[in-house]
Amino acid sequence: MNIAHLLRRSALLHAGQPAVLHGDTVVWTYRTLAARTASLAAHLRSCCAVAPGDRVAIYAANAPEYLEALHAILWAGAVSVPVNYKLHAKELAYVLADSGVRVVLTSEALAPAVREAGALQDAVLVFGSDAYRTAVAHAPIEVCDRAPHDVASLFYTSGTTGRPKGVMQTHRNLLAMTACYFTDVDDILPGDAMVYAAPMSHGAGLYNYAQVLRGGRHVVPLSGGFEPAELVQLAAAVGQLTLFAAPTMVHRLVDHVRATGADVSGFKTIVYGGGPMYADDLRNALAVMGNRFVQIYGQGESPMTITALQRAQLADRHHPRWVERMVSVGVAQSLVEVRVVDATGRPVPIGETGEVVVRGDTVMPGYWNNPTATAQTLRDGWLCTGDMGALDADGFLTLKDRSKDVIISGGSNIYPREVEEVLLLHPQVREVAVVGQRDAQWGEVPVAFVVAEGVDAQELDVLCLAHIARFKRPRQYRFVSSLPKNSYGKVPKTALRAMLG
Repeated sequence: MNIAHLLRRSALLHAGQPAVLHGDTVVWTYRTLAARTASLAAHLRSCCAVAPGDRVAIYAANAPEYLEALHAILWAGAVSVPVNYKLHAKELAYVLADSGVRVVLTSEALAPAVREAGALQDAVLVFGSDAYRTAVAHAPIEVCDRAPHDVASLFYTSGTTGRPKGVMQTHRNLLAMTACYFTDVDDILPGDAMVYAAPMSHGAGLYNYAQVLRGGRHVVPLSGGFEPAELVQLAAAVGQLTLFAAPTMVHRLVDHVRATGADVSGFKTIVYGGGPMYADDLRNALAVMGNRFVQIYGQGESPMTITALQRAQLADRHHPRWVERMVSVGVAQSLVEVRVVDATGRPVPIGETGEVVVRGDTVMPGYWNNPTATAQTLRDGWLCTGDMGALDADGFLTLKDRSKDVIISGGSNIYPREVEEVLLLHPQVREVAVVGQRDAQWGEVPVAFVVAEGVDAQELDVLCLAHIARFKRPRQYRFVSSLPKNSYGKVPKTALRAMLG
């Protein structure tokens, strides 16, 4: 079944109910949202020659149009390619080329970056333009039939090789993820609202399907992103507000509420994930905001659905193992199996550390046009996450480390290899290694250890800004005479982290 049927269903059941708000102002009802979506889908099919299975990219910051664009792509039977709007034009160009997109939907502010990417000059549709207004007024079409195993979305995630990989998320994957939301994360009641304070191209946007299914409201902040004062105002004005947030965002929101004494009764649920929430931060959050928190652990390869730590479990302070549970990532979500295994793939004993693996209807069928990476990640029906963890006797999973060395800064993944490759473009840089350093504001920030002569940090910053997104550049450069090596000639990054103190 095409997941776009969820919007079609809600347009019938909740036709006059508010669907999309910009700030606290209603923009479209469900009837209007579905009508615009069906028209935009028709435009893609008839005017842009988009056929079922073709890829259509969205390169935009959060905006009301994002939701209709996403559903229109699916409605037309095409495959959405939501691209992180913070990416550099060169990174965008790679994603567009690798996925083979036919059309890019973008915002006016980002249209120059699409042009700089050098592709699809005649197949760019800009939100709010005359062409876009014509598109959403096109004669509508019905939802295109798709099979459960058909790809619905390509989510690009970097890897240890530094090259982004397109995670194939099927209609079945996304429908199973949506079902898990209701069983493992939160129920959605009449009048509930999801505010998109985190990028809709990532996890926050994936939760739109559950809200659509129940006829919930979708709130796009006027700022387009995360501003604690704005969220507090929206909670008061809109009410029953749910958001998905990285731990660093939770930390900033809690600090704002504590400093201002703001009323938090308008917040219903805060789902956090995308990085570690340290115990002291979580205690503070619960003390300031109350029992409004749910944690999820997932990856693009099993979107938003590996484990969950529910509101009731976080609130159960009298449980004898509450402290251990609080710093865990919860238990396996309902439609997946989770194991911790050794290097041979055999389950390790309770309490021992190994690699976290998962299987179920949420797990991707593989990476787009990348059978090698697929074979390395999907083994004997299990998704190998690359994360190290341990299960307790009650099934609670605690993550110990990340075997892939990914740095999670402000909820965004930074892969050291891709930063290292850029720094090595400088002719005076002989060696480089990038690691994450704990940071109170961002969770982690990248630090580069550089072996070079006659180079300063400013030069390296300029180099990074010319090739990768700003948020990926190192916040600090440590110039050293040599990098530590183990007996295999590899740089042990644990030793570098120890040097950071």
